Amino acid sequence: MGGVVGKNESPRSVWIPETKLEAKMVEALQRRSSEGTAMISFNSIILKFPKIDESFRKCKAIFEQFDEDSNGVIDQEELTKCFRRLEVSFTDEEINDLFEACDINEDMGMKFNEFIVLLCLVYLLKDDRTALHGKSRMGMPNLEATFETLVEAFVFLDKNNDGYVSKSEMVQAINETTSGERSSGRIAMKRFEEMDWDKNGMVNFKEFLFAFTRWVGIDENEDDEEEEEEKI
Repeated sequence: MGGVVGKNESPRSVWIPETKLEAKMVEALQRRSSEGTAMISFNSIILKFPKIDESFRKCKAIFEQFDEDSNGVIDQEELTKCFRRLEVSFTDEEINDLFEACDINEDMGMKFNEFIVLLCLVYLLKDDRTALHGKSRMGMPNLEATFETLVEAFVFLDKNNDGYVSKSEMVQAINETTSGERSSGRIAMKRFEEMDWDKNGMVNFKEFLFAFTRWVGIDENEDDEEEEEEKI
């Protein structure tokens, strides 16, 4: 997810998006970062976990509505219908790119957590700068408020506004919260490793969102794990 230009890690290295979708995400985040963020510490993000979790779980009804065959996943045809219902204007190519990006298991179907990530990406990419501030982009104002919180959280972590979060930026964000604590570096590395799915040393917005669904308790394996615990 992105490639680096340069022989070693340095602030001057340029991270190149590997896909058109990733490039659009970076452009939207850089534009958004110019507005600043209300987040003042990593703790301020953590304190919002319960409210975000509640908002995500309310999204379950939306997921079930578009999962027409009730098989627990949304396929590409169902997603196209979902976009039409939400009056989200994306090309077939863009819908396909979003589907492939969020279908992390590559099983041709999006589970609930993947669907949440996709909707948040749609929110980010549908950022219409000509629209009135606060206007609903997708007809889901409450959920969009949660998505805006996630965008602000990422902007807070992305200190150099390049559309990615590096290890050093994560350490800086944690240190701002846990100043003087020896464990702050370990905490930062643990959080970063949870986000850096492809282990390439940089975290894009999609990886951040998938990590966030786990942090607040939304996971596609959640039910399976509960069943295993009951057996034990």
